[in-house]
Amino acid sequence: MTGLLDLPALFLSNYIIQYKAEYYTNLRKVTEDGNWQDWIMYMLDMVKQTALKGRAQITTIETLMNTMAAEIQQKLPKIYSKDLMEELFRLPYTKRHQLEKAGLGNLKTVGNYLKELESQDFLKSEQLGKEKLYLNFRLLKILRGK
Repeated sequence: MTGLLDLPALFLSNYIIQYKAEYYTNLRKVTEDGNWQDWIMYMLDMVKQTALKGRAQITTIETLMNTMAAEIQQKLPKIYSKDLMEELFRLPYTKRHQLEKAGLGNLKTVGNYLKELESQDFLKSEQLGKEKLYLNFRLLKILRGK
């Protein structure tokens, strides 16, 4: 294990949007005056602030995952597993087919798991066409920055 992320974790566009005026001012300084220092400092601050925000979000998600794992293990010990928790946090939503594909049981079994998780307020379902999505609403709230 190298300790590297499989996917990008820094989304710099939010910073650029938030500090758009500074972005264009510093870019113009490079073009008009050859002032690279302000541009580089802006970019370094962007990476730093975005990394700090991302790390805080990851810590919050880890805490939520541990909390939910303990709650599910207490309230629904028959369905709790580390693999189930990883699937519930892989994306902010899940479907029966995803859990079946992950080897957590057949469609009927995983469907029952999802219904039990919803009945205990760990997930909320939404009908999407013929498919039902089960939202990890607490994770979604974190990802939305709320």
